[in-house]
Amino acid sequence: MGDMSNSDFYAKNQRNEDNHAAGFGCSVMELRSLMELRGTEAVVKLQEDYTGVEGLCKRLKTSPTEGLAGAQTDLDKRREIYGKNLIPPKKPKTFLQLVWEALQDVTLIILEIAALISLGLSFYHPPGESGGEFCATGKGGVEDEGEADAGWIEGAAILLSVVCVVLVTAFNDWSKEKQFRGLQSRIEQEQKFQVVRGSQVIQLPVSDIVVGDIAQIKYGDLLPADGVLIQGNDLKIDESSLTGESDHVKKCADMDPMLLSGTHVMEGSGRMVVTAVGVNSQTGIIFTLLGAGTEEEEKIEKKVKKQDGAAAMEMQPLKSAEGGESDEKEKKKRVHGSKKEKSVLQGKLTKLAVQIGKAGLLMSAITVIILVLYFAIDNFVMQKQPWMPECTPIYVQYFVKFFIIGVTVLVVAVPEGLPLAVTISLAYSVKKMMKDNNLVRHLDACETMGNATAICSDKTGTLTTNRMTAVQCYMGDVHYREIPDPGALSPKLLDLLVNSISLNSAYTTKILPPDKEGGLPKQVGNKTECGLLGLVLDLKRDYQPIRNQIPEEKLYKVYTFNSSRKSMSTVIKLSDGNFRMYSKGASEIVLKKCNHILNEVGEPRVFRPRDKDEMVKKVIEPMACEGLRTICVAYRDFSGDPEPNWDDETSILNNLTAICVVGIEDPVRPEVPDAILKCQRAGITVRMVTGDNINTARAIAIKCGIIHPGEDFLCIDGKEFNRRIRNEKGEVEQERMDKVWPKLRVLARSSPTDKHTLVKGIIDSTIADQRQVVAVTGDGTNDGPALKKADVGFAMGIAGTDVAKEASDIILTDDNFSSIVKAVMWGRNVYDSISKFLQFQLTVNVVAVIVAFTGACITQDSPLKAVQMLWVNLIMDTFASLALATEPPTESLLMRKPYGRNKPLISSTMTKNILGHGVFQLIIIFTLLFVGEKIFDIDSGRNAPLNSPPSEHYTIIFNTFVMMQLFNEINARKIHGERNVFDGIFRNPIFCSIVFGTFAMQIVIVQFGGKPFSCQPLNLEKWMWCVFLGLGELVWGQVIATIPNSRLRFLRRAGQLTRKDELPEEDANEDNEEIDHAERELRRGQILWFRGLNRIQTQIDVVNTFKSGTSFQGAGALRRQSSTTSQTQDVTNVSSPSHVSLSNALSSPTSTTAATAPSTTGHPCCECIP
Repeated sequence: MGDMSNSDFYAKNQRNEDNHAAGFGCSVMELRSLMELRGTEAVVKLQEDYTGVEGLCKRLKTSPTEGLAGAQTDLDKRREIYGKNLIPPKKPKTFLQLVWEALQDVTLIILEIAALISLGLSFYHPPGESGGEFCATGKGGVEDEGEADAGWIEGAAILLSVVCVVLVTAFNDWSKEKQFRGLQSRIEQEQKFQVVRGSQVIQLPVSDIVVGDIAQIKYGDLLPADGVLIQGNDLKIDESSLTGESDHVKKCADMDPMLLSGTHVMEGSGRMVVTAVGVNSQTGIIFTLLGAGTEEEEKIEKKVKKQDGAAAMEMQPLKSAEGGESDEKEKKKRVHGSKKEKSVLQGKLTKLAVQIGKAGLLMSAITVIILVLYFAIDNFVMQKQPWMPECTPIYVQYFVKFFIIGVTVLVVAVPEGLPLAVTISLAYSVKKMMKDNNLVRHLDACETMGNATAICSDKTGTLTTNRMTAVQCYMGDVHYREIPDPGALSPKLLDLLVNSISLNSAYTTKILPPDKEGGLPKQVGNKTECGLLGLVLDLKRDYQPIRNQIPEEKLYKVYTFNSSRKSMSTVIKLSDGNFRMYSKGASEIVLKKCNHILNEVGEPRVFRPRDKDEMVKKVIEPMACEGLRTICVAYRDFSGDPEPNWDDETSILNNLTAICVVGIEDPVRPEVPDAILKCQRAGITVRMVTGDNINTARAIAIKCGIIHPGEDFLCIDGKEFNRRIRNEKGEVEQERMDKVWPKLRVLARSSPTDKHTLVKGIIDSTIADQRQVVAVTGDGTNDGPALKKADVGFAMGIAGTDVAKEASDIILTDDNFSSIVKAVMWGRNVYDSISKFLQFQLTVNVVAVIVAFTGACITQDSPLKAVQMLWVNLIMDTFASLALATEPPTESLLMRKPYGRNKPLISSTMTKNILGHGVFQLIIIFTLLFVGEKIFDIDSGRNAPLNSPPSEHYTIIFNTFVMMQLFNEINARKIHGERNVFDGIFRNPIFCSIVFGTFAMQIVIVQFGGKPFSCQPLNLEKWMWCVFLGLGELVWGQVIATIPNSRLRFLRRAGQLTRKDELPEEDANEDNEEIDHAERELRRGQILWFRGLNRIQTQIDVVNTFKSGTSFQGAGALRRQSSTTSQTQDVTNVSSPSHVSLSNALSSPTSTTAATAPSTTGHPCCECIP
C-alpha cells in the first residue's frame, strides 16, 4: 500500500481511510471520486493508484475470476462500510398531509365557507329582535325560541359531512400509496442480477449486491451498481440516462472501463468489479441531491427528469420504494410523454366530468339567482317592504340558506365518486391481475388493454415454450432427420462442430441437471445456444472441459450477436500463433458468407452459389416449413502474420467454411391456440412479429391459429415489408402502410425498427372507423421503442431484459400469451365497471339536481336538505363506486368486440336506462312533493319557515329517494340491457354488504337522525310504502329493458357521434386546450390519480351532457383524422356561425354563455352540419 503514497489524494485520505476502510484498501470517498472519471483519465488513475483493475480487486479483497467467498460476516462488513445497494425511499406523505390535500377540493371549500357563515349567523342575534318579525313575511311567521337555538345544527352537520368526505378521500389516498409502494417493492424483488461468488455464477436480488462483487453483464442488462470493467467482449453501453448522450459508448478494459449504474448494456458481454452501490453510485448521488422532497427540490427533480429524457427515477434499477404522489405524477407524465394521448377512458372521463361539472355549476348558479330574486321581488316589490338595517342579519341568513341550497345542487351534480370509482376499480383489478401473472406498472394500461384491437406478439417464448432442442441437422453432405449417432460422423468434423458450439456461445449459457427426478434438463441463458449445447450432449460429448481449457478471458475477440449482424463470432488464438474464428447465426445469412463446406470426411470443398440455392431449397426450406429455426455453424482460419484488422468486420466475417446446419425446434405452448381463438372472438387481431425465417414463422403461425389456410392474409419478411411501405426516397408513407397492415398476420426476419414502424403505422392509421389500440409484447432490449410506442407494452418477466421491462406497462410474470387474454378481460371489466357506476351515478345526479332545482324554485326550499344531499352523495359516490367497481370479470366479456376510442362512454342502452329511471324517480318524487301530504294524510312540509323542525312529509321524500337509489344500484349492475340483474350477485360479497349496510344506515338516519339530518321518525306503514316505491325501480327496469333501442332513434343519435360529427376544426382549439387542460387538472389537488379530474372547468352545454356521452372521441382521434385530406372538405362545410361560436367558447373557459347558446336547439354538433 505504501508505494501508492505518491498520489496526493491518497495522502490526503490516509487518515480517514484507516477509519473507514477497516481492513479494505480503499475508502468510500476514494472509490466515489474514481467513478467520476471517464475514458483514458480513468485508466491512468487506475494504473497510478491501484496498478490496474487487478490491484483494485486486491484492495477490495476479491478475486477477478472467483468473486467474493460469500461469507456472511464479510458481506455484512462490506455493507456497513460501503453501504447497501438501496436508495432509501422518500418519506411517504403522512395521513394529515393527505387530509390537507383532500381539503383543497373546490366544492368542499365552498361548502365549508357556507357552513361557517351559516354557523356564524345562527349565533348572531341582532339587536331590535322585536323588529325581526316584520323583516321577511310570507315565510310562515316567526320561529319559536327552541327552533332559533337549533339554527346551528345545519352548519355543524355540513361540516361533519365534509369531514367524512375528507377522511374517506384521505384514507383512499393513503391505501393507494401503500399499495403502490407494495407494487414498487415487488418490482424490485423481481430484479435479479448474475454475480460470481465462490467461483459459482448465481442470481442475486439487486439489493444484495455489495462492493467487491464480480458481476457478469450481458446484452440487455440494466446495470445495478457502479463498477470497473475487468474483461469485456464488444461491449456497448447506452449512457443517455446519465449523460444525455444518445450514441452508444464502447467500453473496454484498456480504454474506458467505467460502468455506471442505471445505464443499459446494448451489445456484448463482460465482467465488472462493483465499486459503488446505493447512494454512493452515480445515480444514487443524483438522487441524494434531489431527494429532500421539498417543493423546490421537486421542481428541480422534474427539471432534471425532463432533461434526462427518461426520468432518472425510471433509470434507477433499485427503484427505491419511492411511491407517492410525485412519483405517480412523474409516471403519469412519462406515460403522457411517450404516449401523447391520455388513456381512452381517462380522456372520456375528463371530458364527461368537466361537462357535468359545468352543467352543475350552471344549475346551482341559476338556483341561487332564482331563489334570491324570488325572495327580493316577493318582499321588496310585491309587499313593498323597505330594507331595514336591523333586518340585515335575517336577510343575510336567508341568502346564506339559498347559497347552501345552490352549493348542495352543485355537490350532487359533480360526480366526486368518478375518480374514486376509477381508482377502486383499477386498484382492485391490478391486485387481482397479479394472481393472473400480470404485474401492472402503469395503472391506466390495465384499462387501455380492454380496448385493444390488435396484439403484435413475439414468437419465441411468448407463443412457444422457449425450450430449444436440436431435432435435425445437415452435416457431411447428409440431411439427418434426427440427431445422428456420433460414430457415423468423421472425427474431424465432430471436433470442429463441438469446439465451435462450446466456445462460440456465451459462457453463462449452460445446461444443468433437472431440478426434479425425471424432469427435463434446466436450460440457463440464451435458449438458442442451449439448443446447440444440447446437440453437443446428444453427440455424447461435453462442452465444459473445452471451456475450461480456453476460459472466457482467453477469447481473443468476440463479435456478439445483435439485430443487424444476426450472427455471433468468436476468435481464438491457436498454439501455432494463427487465429481461428468460429461463427454461428441465421442460416440464410451465414451461408451467404460461406464459400466452402465440410464434406463427409471433414475436408472443405468449394461451395458455389448454385450449391447454396440448392441447399436452401433442399435443406433449409423443408426444415423451416416444419417450424424449425435453422442455425448455420461455420469457421475460418487466419494467419497470425500479419495480424488481420479485426475492426474491418465485412472482410473478417466472410469466406467462411460451413460446418453444419442445425434445425432447432421450439414447440408451441399448449394453451396458446385456445388463447388466440379467444382473442379473435373478442375482435382482436393477433399478429406475429419475429426475427425468424419466414417459413418457420408461417408454420408456427398455423400451429397457433394466427392464420388459417385458405384465408386472405399476408406473411412477409422485413425486406418485403419495407419495400411495400417506403417510397422511392426510402420514407415510410402512411398510405402505403394502410395497404399492408390490415391483412398482415406474420412479419418474419424483422428488425426492431420494423416492429416499431409497424406499431406506429397501425396506431396512426385512419382507414378504419375506429383508431386502432395496439398492444405489443417484447423481451429484447431492441423491443424498447416498440413497447414504448404501443398503447400497452407487455414485457416478459422471465426472458425479458431489464430494458424491455423498463419500457413496458405490464410485465407478464409467466411469459405466457394466455395471460394477455386475462389482461384483456380485466381491462374490459374496468371499463364496464366504470360504465355501471356512471349509469347509476348519472341517474342520481339528474334526479337530485332537477328535484333540488325545481323544488327550490317552486317552494323556495330544496326538498332534499344539504346534509341529506351529502349522505346521498356518499352512498352514490363512495359506496356505489366500491360496490360497482369490484364486480369480478366473466368470460362473456370476451364475446364482444372492443369499444374503441370513438365509442361514447355512455351507450344508447345506458342513456335509455338513465333517462328511463330518471323519469320514474322524478314522477314519484314530485307526486310525493305536491300531493304527498294528501296521500299520507300528514302536514305539508312546503313553505316551512327558516329553521322550522323537520317534517314527516320531507322525510318520506328523502327516504323514498334513497330506497329508489338502492334498488336502482342493482339495476345498474347490467349495462347491455340484460334482463337478469341479479345474475352473479352473490359472487360479489362487497356489493351485497354495501347494499345491506346502506339500508341499515338509512334506517338509523331516518329514525334517529333528527334535526341534523332534517328527519322525522316514520312508522312501519310509511316505511313499507317507501320500500315499496323503491322496489318499483326493479319492475320499471324490466319495462325499460323491453323498449327496443331502435324505437328510440334520438338516443342513438345522442349517444353515438359519427366521424363526421367530429368537427375537425374544433380540433385546432382542442389540441392545445385539451392537453394542457387535462394536465392542469391532473396536477390539482383532488382525489387520486385523476386528481382534479372532475373539477368544474371549461366547456359545453347542459342538455348535451346528459343525453350523450358527448364528443368523447379522444383528442387524438380527432387530430389524426383532421390530417387526412378527405376531412378537409368537412371543415369547409362545417363553418356555420353557430358552430364557430361554439368552438370559440370551447377554447375559452370564461364564455360559458356562448357555449350554451346553441344548446336550446338540441345537439349543437348535429345542428351545424349542413
